[in-house]
Amino acid sequence: MMDKSFASLDDVALKRGTAWLARAQVRPTKQRMSLAALLIGDGQDRHVTAEGLFLAAKSSGEAVSLATVYNTLRAFCEVGLVNEITVDATRSYFDTCTEDHPHYFWEDTQELTDAPSGEVEFSRLPEPPQGAEISRVDVVIRLRKR
Repeated sequence: MMDKSFASLDDVALKRGTAWLARAQVRPTKQRMSLAALLIGDGQDRHVTAEGLFLAAKSSGEAVSLATVYNTLRAFCEVGLVNEITVDATRSYFDTCTEDHPHYFWEDTQELTDAPSGEVEFSRLPEPPQGAEISRVDVVIRLRKR
């Protein structure tokens, strides 16, 4: 059964996904359109793993390999459609909300959720090394139940 956090592949979802790809000038292959529809077809932002998106695609009847899902998510990252949030050496999440915001990582459930942005403050960041610039700061707050 498909994870309820994913959109279904109806006409509205496919149109929304295709428009999302067009805004980033991504060539709309069948697999990219299907994955885009699953990611943002219902208009909701989400945090997904490649494995979770792969299972959702399979559940919806899409013929796509796990390698294609990884490659597609990386391509979406390169054009700014999603951000990759690495929580440890073995797990990354892909966030469809690309605005700067912090995250909670729930260690018990392995879930990544948005944290309130207004409560995080940085008074100063270190100067980047010569020839480099800061592209993004990821804040992941790890939580576990008491």
